[in-house]
Amino acid sequence: MEKLRIVLNGVGGRMGRALVEAVNNEADAVLSGAIEHSQSPILGLDAGLSIGVNTNVIVTDKLENALSNADVVIDFSRPDASLKLLDYCVASNINMIIGTTGFDENGKQRLLDASQKIGIVFAPNFSVGVNLMFALLDIAARTLSKGYDIEIIEAHHRHKVDAPSGTALRMGEVIAKALERDLKTCAIYGREGQTGARLPESIGFATVRGGDIVGDHTALFATDGERFEITHKASNRLTFANGAVRAALWLRNQANGLYDMQDVLALRGM
Repeated sequence: MEKLRIVLNGVGGRMGRALVEAVNNEADAVLSGAIEHSQSPILGLDAGLSIGVNTNVIVTDKLENALSNADVVIDFSRPDASLKLLDYCVASNINMIIGTTGFDENGKQRLLDASQKIGIVFAPNFSVGVNLMFALLDIAARTLSKGYDIEIIEAHHRHKVDAPSGTALRMGEVIAKALERDLKTCAIYGREGQTGARLPESIGFATVRGGDIVGDHTALFATDGERFEITHKASNRLTFANGAVRAALWLRNQANGLYDMQDVLALRGM
C-alpha cells in the first residue's frame, strides 16, 4: 500500500511542530503539504526546520498548492480556519482529522453535513490515554450514580484561548450521558461569593491556566467518606500528534462519515 499523503495545517505552532515529528516518524505516511497563515515567518521554509529534519515540503499559505497532492488534512487550529479548510476539502474530496476545539452548534452542524461527502475524525483530544479515560468515565459514572458529587478539573498552558477545554467538556458530556442528565442544564462553570449549597445533580468545572502545562484532566467523584478520581496528565504534545496520525491511517479504510477516537480505538460500547 502506498504511503498516506498527509497535509498539516498550522505547522508553525506548538501542536504543528509535534505533528511534523509524528508524521516524520510514521513509516506508512508522508508529509505532502504544510499550511500557515499569510503573516507566518516560516512561509517559504522547509516544514521540518523547527525540529531539525528536512521534509522537502515548503510551508505555504496557498491551500490549492498545499492540497494538490493530499489524501488527508490534519487540522488543529481555530474554528474559523478549520471551517474554511473544511469547505476546500469537501470540494476536493480530501479527508480531515480535526482536533480544533471551540466550535459552536452551527460549526458542528457543518462538520456533520460535510461528513456525508468525506471522512472526518473529529475529537477534542487525540491522546490514546485520554480516550481510554472517556470509556472509563462512562463506567465510573454509572457505577457511582447515587450520592456522589462530580467535579471536573483541568489545567493548560497560559496561551490556551478557550475554557473549559474541549477535553473537559467531553468528559462532562460522557458523564452526563451515563447519568441521563443534560449537561447544558446541570453544568456549573464557576463559583464565586454566596453560592449556596452544592446542587446534587450538578457537574462542576474548574479551570487552571498557567505556564507551559500541556494538559491535565481529572474527574472527581466525592461522597461522604470516599473520593474517587480518574486523572490523565500529558507531558508532551507528541502524544496528541501520534494519535492524530493513527486516526488518519485508520480513516483511509473507512466510508465517509463523522467519527471520533472512540471509533478509531474501538472503545465505543466497551
